[in-house]
Amino acid sequence: MNFEQNCHRVAAALLLAATLAGCAGGPHLPRLEEGGGAPLLGYHVALGKMTPAELAREKANLSSAPQQSANQLKLAMLLGQTRGASDLPRAVGLLEGVLKNNDAAQLHALARLLLDNYSERLRLEAQFDKQGQQVKESQRKAAELQEKLDSLADIERTLPTRPRSGGKR
Repeated sequence: MNFEQNCHRVAAALLLAATLAGCAGGPHLPRLEEGGGAPLLGYHVALGKMTPAELAREKANLSSAPQQSANQLKLAMLLGQTRGASDLPRAVGLLEGVLKNNDAAQLHALARLLLDNYSERLRLEAQFDKQGQQVKESQRKAAELQEKLDSLADIERTLPTRPRSGGKR
């Protein structure tokens, strides 16, 4: 399963959970129509279907849009779709800003979910990079050891052979 499919599953699960929470009407979970999360979830799904050129245009539009929490959340979602080196850390920063804004409390649940997801991705990417470095170091050491073995084999081939004793004196 690729990353894009995983994101779609997370969005679908979040939409299902939010819908179920709205049906339950519990006091601790906001209903979708109160929180306005449904359009943002739809936006997240739409981002997954965009081409790189469309994503670039949308990024330019959002970057020039007013710095409202909903726009920051959208930009964070967009940055989570792209593969730029600094995009995910920037998305994390935007989501942290949304969470600090008490006026955007209806967006906090979605921002927290995305922040947790992006933070885990960053952690896994760092772990992957570390393991990649360890593999390169292991390969380098293995190559050095092979060179030493080859050198010893060359030395052994150049040594004169010992005469065998026939057992009679």
